[in-house]
Amino acid sequence: MFKQLRNKFLILNLIIISILMLAAFLSIYGLTYTNVYRDIDRELHRISEFSRKKDGGPGQPPLDRDLNSPPPPPNRSVSFVLITDGEGTLVHIASIFDMDNTFYESAKEAALSRDANTGTFKMDGTYWAFMTRPHFDGYNKIIFLDVTSQLGILTNLIYTFLAVALIMLIFIFFISRFFANRSIKPIKEAFDKQKQFIADVSHELKTPLTVINTNVDVLLSNRQESINDQVKWLHYIKSETERMTRLTNDLLYLAQIDYSNMKMIYSNFDFSEAAEDVLLTMEAVIFENNISLQYNIEPNVFLYGNREQLQQVIMILLDNAIKYTNNQGYIDFSLKKSHHQVILSITNTGEGISVEHIGRIFDRFYRTDASRSRAGGGYGLGLAIAKAIIEQHKGKISAKSVVSQSTTFSIELPCSSC
Repeated sequence: MFKQLRNKFLILNLIIISILMLAAFLSIYGLTYTNVYRDIDRELHRISEFSRKKDGGPGQPPLDRDLNSPPPPPNRSVSFVLITDGEGTLVHIASIFDMDNTFYESAKEAALSRDANTGTFKMDGTYWAFMTRPHFDGYNKIIFLDVTSQLGILTNLIYTFLAVALIMLIFIFFISRFFANRSIKPIKEAFDKQKQFIADVSHELKTPLTVINTNVDVLLSNRQESINDQVKWLHYIKSETERMTRLTNDLLYLAQIDYSNMKMIYSNFDFSEAAEDVLLTMEAVIFENNISLQYNIEPNVFLYGNREQLQQVIMILLDNAIKYTNNQGYIDFSLKKSHHQVILSITNTGEGISVEHIGRIFDRFYRTDASRSRAGGGYGLGLAIAKAIIEQHKGKISAKSVVSQSTTFSIELPCSSC
């Protein structure tokens, strides 16, 4: 599917570029064509005027042949003039070349056969332009100009364009293919993540549904017993239902953050005070797990954002630290201002996170220890929610770890009072 999409994108890109190149060439060719024929027409008129001044005025009889006619001024193309009577019979030749009369007769016939006052024709491998003008006493004058070099410019322009177009299309093909692959890559990654997300949700829902279904079967097979005798099965059902409720709530919350057009209510608030409130809430849990807490909160750190969401982030990170801190370990909580930024960091001792996991811990449903997470009721969505909230507040969240020593989560947020 993605290969077909890439190929369509590539073909469309090549078609658009080809059309633009063709339009550019036609414009250049049209301008060049117009300029070339304008120069040819100007030269024919110049030769005609030069010949008129030399021939003299009306009443002068035409000569049979004038081989000694002075040529046009230098740096001009080869030219000659023929004069015909009213019947089209050649009566006078003005040329600096001693050519056979057959050549001039052929040129005259080619010009007269065009049935136009101007035009071009090819004779003996040479391109000639001509212009027919009235002379005197019913005679006509036909001016001929060698335009092989001028028309050669147009021919060379076509060949040059074809060669350049071929080279450019080959070059553009590979460039377009490179950028097409890069353009398709995020779409493919999003599609793969969506597939993985559906698979993960299905997997997470499968376990509680299986437990619920099993316990319901047990209840149905013991219909004669009282509710008091069946209470443990009901507790199992309730427990799994609560886990499913937490999962669906987390998923709905993530969907609301990612795709909802509803804006959260932002305000300036004391982030130091909000962080202390969360610490006070979690302090008892920390000590119950035989964990030491060290904290350093700089006072009067103000942020512009949603207080409840950012408190939820702190709650998620503290809960994660408590789960993975070793026995008699410690948690270090720090909040300070630095260079117009608010820096919050939470460090806990423990097993740490290996390099292959550290880059994926913010992915949805990703857990470094799946069995331990399930035992604690987690689904691997907490850090994904925390990242989504921080990014919504134009901040950054990152993690670093030393295996078998410690793990540190850091948050950078823009400060509203710095």
